[in-house]
Amino acid sequence: MKLFKKILAVGLVAAMTLSMAACGSSKSEDKKEEAGNSAGGTITFGTNAEFPPFEYVTASGAIDEFDGIDMAIAKKIAEDNGKTAKINNMEFDSLLLALQNGQVDAVIAGMTITDERKEAVDFSVPYYTATQVMIVREDSDIQKAADMKGKKIVVVQGYTGETCVQDLGYDYEAFKKGSETILELINGKCDAVVIDSATAEKYVADNKGIKIVEDPDTFEAEEYGIAVKKGNTELLNQINDAINKMLSDGTISDISAQYLDMDTSEDASGSDAE
Repeated sequence: MKLFKKILAVGLVAAMTLSMAACGSSKSEDKKEEAGNSAGGTITFGTNAEFPPFEYVTASGAIDEFDGIDMAIAKKIAEDNGKTAKINNMEFDSLLLALQNGQVDAVIAGMTITDERKEAVDFSVPYYTATQVMIVREDSDIQKAADMKGKKIVVVQGYTGETCVQDLGYDYEAFKKGSETILELINGKCDAVVIDSATAEKYVADNKGIKIVEDPDTFEAEEYGIAVKKGNTELLNQINDAINKMLSDGTISDISAQYLDMDTSEDASGSDAE
């Protein structure tokens, strides 16, 4: 009898243990499902909000405090897919690593589509075409890229301008922010800034005493794309569908015109631009 009671007791303990484990597993799966549903309603975009008019920080932007052409496009992409756009702002050089590590779902940062980057990530269809230009002081004798030889050149670290100057074989200094390069130029600490054309237009419009010099023979047109993790075809297709729609109905053109025509920043010296 004692043996039977002992066996029965062990059986009951085992049954209760299995029941509790099953219950715990069910709760765990429920939590995972809830987290998955929450994540499914959001697209987290990585950006570097130092690149007006594409992305910058303001009091009230398209997505929280972030505004610009890219931010408006990101918001529309999310909305077209029944989702909410969130922004993770970080240094430009950290964006693709953050994408590969799962910190962000996609990267939108005026990022040029290159063969080297395509080895690490998948890009959307192009949504904007730009080129590199030089920003110089108004009294500069630089009229083409070759005139920068022997001059002090500054670029933004990780931007296409840095690659272009490297390809030319010229020495340069790299800064983390575009505004820092413009301060160097205005204060006479460098001779030229190499940067994307649309951003150059904003800096020149917002600061006195500087101008843009173009050299289409040296600087070819480049295309911006949105990066996603390799193999994330579901998100890539969602982004591509939204971009193609915005390109065909003129939405991206309207967004670009809106931000290119507005004052997006204070001048580099810190005073209001006139």
